[in-house]
Amino acid sequence: MKVRAHIYISGKVQGVFFRARTIERAVRLGVTGWIRNLADGRVEAVFEGDEEQVGAIVEFCRKGPRNAVVTGFDLKWDPFLGEFKDFKVRY
Repeated sequence: MKVRAHIYISGKVQGVFFRARTIERAVRLGVTGWIRNLADGRVEAVFEGDEEQVGAIVEFCRKGPRNAVVTGFDLKWDPFLGEFKDFKVRY
C-alpha cells in the first residue's frame, strides 16, 4: 500500500546533518518527497512510498542521526498523491 507522511521534528535537529542523513536513507529506501529546515529551528519533511519504507524513514526521523536530539515529533498521515519523482531538499 502506498502512503504519505508529513512530519515536523523539533529539538537539536539543525546543524547535525539531519537533512543529509535523511536524504541518504530515503534514497536507499526508495522513498520520495522532500525535507527542509524551518526558520523556527524545526525540520519539516514529506515522505511518499510503500508503507514499510515510509514507516522506516519515519522511525529514523523520530531519533535522527548521531548528534541530533529530537524533543518533539508531529506526524500526520495524508492521502498518497504520487506527486514526487525523487527525494530532495527544499529551501
